[in-house]
Amino acid sequence: MLTSAMNLLDLTVNQLKRAAAIKERIEALNKDLRSIPGAPANSGAAQKKKRTMSASLKKSIAAAQRARWAQVKGNRASTRSVKPAAKAKKKSMSPATRAKLSAKLKAFWAAKKSGKK
Repeated sequence: MLTSAMNLLDLTVNQLKRAAAIKERIEALNKDLRSIPGAPANSGAAQKKKRTMSASLKKSIAAAQRARWAQVKGNRASTRSVKPAAKAKKKSMSPATRAKLSAKLKAFWAAKKSGKK
């Protein structure tokens, strides 16, 4: 197997072919080893037994979590105000104000382009 110090991008084609051949030999030897009578059938470590919870344990955990959330929600409700503040109304400009602003900006940019300030 390649070590972490080796970078696969630095290997030549021949080195990669050699590594693949060695890996295939290792897999073949592992297969032979597994075929020996008395050896475990799977290649890896013994499979772990799946851990399960009983129905009563699941119910008690769910009830405890519901109680925690009820406590959190109860504390939060008392600290919040009853009615949230209304959003500020978006202000709009009148057409006359918009025209004044436009004229000022046009004058500003015209002066800036001509070199004056």
